Amino acid sequence: MNLALYKEMMRVNLRGILNYAGGSAFYILFMIWLYPGLADNTKALNDLVQAMPEGVGNAFGLNNGFSSAEGFISGEYYGLILVLILAIVCVQMSTQLIAKLVDRGSMAYLLATPTTRSKVAFTQAMVLITSLLIIMAVTTLSGFAGKVWFLGSGYAFDMARFTQLNTVAFLLFFAIGGLCFLVSCASNDEKKALGISGAITFGFFTIDILGKISEKLNVLRFFTLFSFYRPGEIVQGTAEWLQVSGWLLLIGLACFAAGIQVFRQRDLPL
Repeated sequence: MNLALYKEMMRVNLRGILNYAGGSAFYILFMIWLYPGLADNTKALNDLVQAMPEGVGNAFGLNNGFSSAEGFISGEYYGLILVLILAIVCVQMSTQLIAKLVDRGSMAYLLATPTTRSKVAFTQAMVLITSLLIIMAVTTLSGFAGKVWFLGSGYAFDMARFTQLNTVAFLLFFAIGGLCFLVSCASNDEKKALGISGAITFGFFTIDILGKISEKLNVLRFFTLFSFYRPGEIVQGTAEWLQVSGWLLLIGLACFAAGIQVFRQRDLPL
């Protein structure tokens, strides 16, 4: 890894990373703050959810129920808002770190220094991974802080399952980030890389939602990485989260390794 490049790219992207991390922290704290007021009306809320079409409840995590704080936020936050935040980070940052530099000619200056393509690509991959790690670490710590500040001992909150949920969420976007990074390493055009990465990431998410809404389309979910991500089952303790984590880790490592190899071997318009 090129440490000087790593430090510079982290410095350049730090404000954006902290903005995303701050936004994630705000939303999860807001959800936890909101929960005590909803918990007092659990029966009425569950009856309302039961009255909705089952597919709608599955798609947006409403069927997770309101009996525990982590169950509530797994559907209301981890099922949608966090997914959108991290998806945007993966698509934008992966494109900026490789394809944008190639498209605008800046990569030529990096490769003119005494370093190799492999080191440059590996360093940029580490910048993306570190960014995701920072956002998820802030999110996790904010959840713990919210439990102390807003819930105390009066409401159920399983910290172990909450930690498992955050681990799987990070590894999901480690895998998606690796896929977007591979696209970026194979592209010369910034807009093309952004479009393809966005289409893959948000296409996966859309297919996953459609599969949850309709049983006839449920098989489509298994063609996306989101089939590994079941936040409701994790907080209920019914998910094989260690096995899922292992698969996501392997997929992410394979995609990042393939991206570095593609970038090392292909012709660049420098």
